[in-house]
Amino acid sequence: MSIIHAPQKATHDIGTARFTSLATPSRGSIETAVWQVEIEVDAPAVPHSLTREEVFVVLEGMAAVRIGDATGVAGLGDAIVLPADTEFELSNGGDGPLRLLCCFPVGCQARLDGATFTPPWAE
Repeated sequence: MSIIHAPQKATHDIGTARFTSLATPSRGSIETAVWQVEIEVDAPAVPHSLTREEVFVVLEGMAAVRIGDATGVAGLGDAIVLPADTEFELSNGGDGPLRLLCCFPVGCQARLDGATFTPPWAE
């Protein structure tokens, strides 16, 4: 059994979004990376894709989502399942905080502007 205690503050801050690594390889997990993200109201969506499936669960607020050509809105408790190799965008679709729990398999990578990399909050 492992208990990985949550950090006291975000581990990665990119200005309009803050990521808090919870269970990642650098923090002790082996197969699944889990983190929390908080996205500000006016943060621009960044189109990107992933090499593996990713799942988001809305913990607070409203998420505006585009997956491929489909768009939708996810609210409290909803799960957003992003298939591999499909461009998506996720932004704050409400007027208050958006907080999500995110997870994908260790080894998953993001594709953005022609580069493939492991997001630092998932390492």
